[in-house]
Amino acid sequence: MDASTYSKTALILVDPFNDFLSEGGKFYPLTKETVEGIHLVQNLKKLIAGARERKIQIIYAPHHHTAEGDYLNWRFLSPSHQGSKNVVLFEKNSWGAEFHPELLAAKGDLIASNHWTGSGFANTDLDFLLKMHNIERIVLAGMRANTCIDSTARYGVELGYHVTLIKDGIGAFNWEEIRVTVETTFPNYGHAMLSTEEFLNTPMP
Repeated sequence: MDASTYSKTALILVDPFNDFLSEGGKFYPLTKETVEGIHLVQNLKKLIAGARERKIQIIYAPHHHTAEGDYLNWRFLSPSHQGSKNVVLFEKNSWGAEFHPELLAAKGDLIASNHWTGSGFANTDLDFLLKMHNIERIVLAGMRANTCIDSTARYGVELGYHVTLIKDGIGAFNWEEIRVTVETTFPNYGHAMLSTEEFLNTPMP
């Protein structure tokens, strides 16, 4: 991939929060096995460094920071948000809602408006940011494989972007969630799937 293609590519980091990725995070007891098993934080660091070296735009796609009452009286609350009625994760002004200290945004990175449910695109300005920066290709990594990653990837394809999944750049609550995402769902709609090393060392399709 030459420089002109790099300039039309964005690495999108979905929900790299302490609650998911750090010891002491509210969901870390559930994510620890996969996050540590695939060395997720280390892989994300490599992806960020490689993207910056190639002048690939980095965009963070964070979940809404919850506060008491945010999900009260919602018409159709998804199962993954049932506990959020009482502020379970990514709590506003909390350490858990901060990005992992090794995955912080830097000058030149973009942060999309927060998504409320799964997709980083739905009801946010992510699509607008991509269009304003002439982005045609997106590379996805972060949390959680079968919810926000899968939803964002599918939405990206529907919006006309070329979508690449970093298969060892996603974590989940268990290995089955990753397996199904990587082996069954994404191959049916996504354009390319690479490992971290493949992304860093081979031309992208």
